[in-house]
Amino acid sequence: MTARPFHEATVLRRQQLTRGMVRLTFNGEGLSAFRSTGIADEYVRLFFPDPETGELVLPEIDGDGRWIFPAERHRVHYSTYTVRRFDQARCELDIDLVVHAGGRASDWACGARAGDRIVINNPRGLYKPPPDLRWQVLIGDATGLPAIARILETCPADIESRIFIEIDDEADRQELVTGPCAPVVWLCGEAGRPAQSKLLDVLPTLSTEMDGGYLWVAAEKSVVRALRSQAESLGCFADRQKLVSYWSRAKD
Repeated sequence: MTARPFHEATVLRRQQLTRGMVRLTFNGEGLSAFRSTGIADEYVRLFFPDPETGELVLPEIDGDGRWIFPAERHRVHYSTYTVRRFDQARCELDIDLVVHAGGRASDWACGARAGDRIVINNPRGLYKPPPDLRWQVLIGDATGLPAIARILETCPADIESRIFIEIDDEADRQELVTGPCAPVVWLCGEAGRPAQSKLLDVLPTLSTEMDGGYLWVAAEKSVVRALRSQAESLGCFADRQKLVSYWSRAKD
C-alpha cells in the first residue's frame, strides 16, 4: 500500500513561545496516516492557502515519487519546518516557527486561528550520528533551535553535546533539556546580517582532539557554507557531519 503523500490538518492552538517564535499545534483525522520517521530533526513542508483566494494548490506526485508542479508554480505556497513533536495517539503535530515582519509563512502563523486548514507532507530526517558517537557539536540559529531541542530530548545522557545557538535577542532564549554533558552557549547576533554571524567563531576555537565526534549545523545558507569550509579544514568531521541550509537571506 502506497503511503499517502499529503495530510490535511487544522490549527488546534497557537502559543507564543518567545518574541520571535510561535508554536502551532495541528490536529485532525487527516493526521491519522501521518508517520514520524523517529529522526530528531525530521521536517515537513506546510502548504498554505493562497492569501488572496483561499485556494490551496498542491503539487502532484508521479510514479517515481517526484513532485510535479502546475504550470503556474507560484500558486503553490509552502515552507519547510522541523517537526517539534508528534503525538500519534492524539493526532497532534507541533511546529515551531520563527516569526518576523513581512514573511508570508510568518504572517500566516501569526494570524492563524483554531480551525484554519493546512496540508502537510510526509516527514524526512537528516540527523544521523555514527554508531561510535561519543560527542557532538550542534550549531544553529533560531531556525535550527526546534531541531536542536528535539535532538537533546532524544540523545542518550552520556553523549557529550556542545551546543551553540545564535539568536537576535536574549528574550529569544528557550528552556532546553540539558545537563552536565550538554551545556548551551547562547550567542546574540543579527539574523539579517549572516556575514557577521557569531556562529562563524565557533569551530576555529573548538577542541576536537577526542575521537567519536559528529557535527550538525542548521542555519542561513551563507553561514552554513562558511562553516562547511571550516569543518573541512579541521578534518575530524570528514564523513561525520550534516550541515543544512535552513534559509537564505535572499529568500523569505
